[in-house]
Amino acid sequence: MTALIFDCDGVLVDSEALAEETLVEHLSHWLPDINIGESLGQALGMTTANILRHVEQLSTYPLPSDAAERVDTAIEARLALELTTIDGAEAAVRSIALPKAVVSNSRRCRVLASLSSTGLDAAFGDTPIFTAEQVAQPKPDPALYQLAAATLGEAPGDCLVVEDSVAGVTAATAAGMWVIGFTGASHVDDGQAERLRQAGAWRILSHMQGLSELVDEWQGDISMGGKNEANQ
Repeated sequence: MTALIFDCDGVLVDSEALAEETLVEHLSHWLPDINIGESLGQALGMTTANILRHVEQLSTYPLPSDAAERVDTAIEARLALELTTIDGAEAAVRSIALPKAVVSNSRRCRVLASLSSTGLDAAFGDTPIFTAEQVAQPKPDPALYQLAAATLGEAPGDCLVVEDSVAGVTAATAAGMWVIGFTGASHVDDGQAERLRQAGAWRILSHMQGLSELVDEWQGDISMGGKNEANQ
């Protein structure tokens, strides 16, 4: 058997630009001595708590003790009003007849709300969802992907992951999975494809309409005993 695993933010829903804008708004007020846009860098894709920990280390100012909760609440309020589906995501989910899972560094309530508000919950049905609260160390640690593989009953090498962030690609690759680096979300810049390759992505995908073709290529590779070079 094989399985197809999706990250949520930036892969299924176009949420990362909204999240980044909200982070910049809050952090620019709390940490006025650093350039927040530049400091966020590749911390995007991590949990909110880890992003805040990263940027706070660059500043001489402390963050409020409830900063993570305040930022998450603000992000989720924006998502409830403005969130859209990644173009072609629903069709890709419905057209590929493989066991699936969703693996996200967001908290579970956000993932469920995002899938529900965009109608993607109907496309996924009873697909299992794994979120950061379920492990001690979220992405870029491989624990969340290892948990997903074990729960699905799949060997990591039989899992194909779609990820948009360096943290996510790093986590899935470290778990021994094949990874497609997705660059079709609105927050992605011109250098992201190369960053995802360097993190271990097997292929780069700029639009979900090409996912089925890559899945077929991957299944052909593993049926012939092929190995993901990133995991060697």
